[in-house]
Amino acid sequence: MFSRLLIANRGEIALRIVRACRELDIATVAVYSEADRESLHVRFADEAVCIGPAQATESYLKVSRIVAAAEITGAEAVHPGYGFLAENAEFAEICQRSDLVFVGPTPEQIRSMGDKAVARETMRAAGVPVVPGSDGIVRDEDEALSLARDIGFPVMIKAAAGGGGKGMRVASDETDFRRHFNAAQAEAAAAFGEDGVYLERCIVRPRHIEFQVFGDRHGRVVHVGDRDCSIQRRHQKLVEEAPSPGLTPELRHRMGEAAVAAARAIEYVGSGTVEFLLDPSGEFFFIEMNTRIQVEHTVTEVTTGLDLVKEQIRVAAGEPLSFPEGEIPQHGHAIEFRINAEDPDRGFAPAPGTITTFHQPGGPGVRIDTHVYSGYRVPPFYDSLIAKLIVSGKTREEAVVRGREALESFIIEGIPTTIEYLSRITRDETFRAGGADTSFVERFMGGNAAP
Repeated sequence: MFSRLLIANRGEIALRIVRACRELDIATVAVYSEADRESLHVRFADEAVCIGPAQATESYLKVSRIVAAAEITGAEAVHPGYGFLAENAEFAEICQRSDLVFVGPTPEQIRSMGDKAVARETMRAAGVPVVPGSDGIVRDEDEALSLARDIGFPVMIKAAAGGGGKGMRVASDETDFRRHFNAAQAEAAAAFGEDGVYLERCIVRPRHIEFQVFGDRHGRVVHVGDRDCSIQRRHQKLVEEAPSPGLTPELRHRMGEAAVAAARAIEYVGSGTVEFLLDPSGEFFFIEMNTRIQVEHTVTEVTTGLDLVKEQIRVAAGEPLSFPEGEIPQHGHAIEFRINAEDPDRGFAPAPGTITTFHQPGGPGVRIDTHVYSGYRVPPFYDSLIAKLIVSGKTREEAVVRGREALESFIIEGIPTTIEYLSRITRDETFRAGGADTSFVERFMGGNAAP
């Protein structure tokens, strides 16, 4: 096992990794930008190194500074968390060349799933169902339009190197397609430095279902349960839960087998997530694989009793998966609500500023993952996530009730947040019945779904 690990991230996930390392008796090194000097991950790590100014391109995305910080402090491993460099194959390679263990999959595995067009072909070859679409990247508008006609409208235009909803557009007809194709290319180039896009049939009103997979260096690949992430705004997840209320036992089994087949196809090592769209007819299709820990890993931890971050670190150290052979049972139900520093009344505009009051809820089945506190200044430079509220119960109904009560007693003052918006979701009949699909926000939340 490692004696010292550097955390190449910030915010709640950095603090989460600090806590996991403490339980494993591993010393931690935090890196931080000048804007994050007062963040809790800096305070609770054993050592902290400032790696640059506030802008992420000059700090959290600056590979040379992160590697230098690891070398100076004697770190043996680097945990990338999620976002920033977590799915950057070049960073993983540089870590290897610098004799640092990258807590994650191999550079080759990151690349194979990072290019969404390559990932589709890999999954198709492995027998995993994929959404009908183009065979690889398309760059010419006329060629793309011809393919779109063959696929059938509506069509999704998606960045090949993308993720998080960036470089993604829906075209309902030919006129729409011409309007969106170049825009998707430009957005992809701006977000990922690569303008390649591919096409997929747009599945109408699907559920977004994902399976948490894990592989070790001894050839074992498993899944440890499913999550439902259907409640999204502009492809950004707002609420996640485990297990999905939309799966029958038979469908859950088939999707789980497909997720494991997907991970085995690339001999996957570490924590990953295989994501599917579930058609109302019961058909499901692979859409992507995230080669990192997910924001919503918490609901899987609550329903399985596993510590997924500790498992990541153990696997990176060469240890076999700690849980026994066979399907991992999920007990009860868990729901995660993402608390963002955003103003729903202003189109979810980011709302940085100073938190004057921070009172978090408690009670049975309530967990808070956060890096903020009263007096903390939310910087304007990064993702707006400031806390995750995770509630659980013996049944989904109990978890929903606990979620509503916890949101109503969660007090954050000084800046606008999404707490009230999320509270409205818990009172919606479709959500309470477990019937939400990816159109939920647009169809059921009315005016506040506007951009």
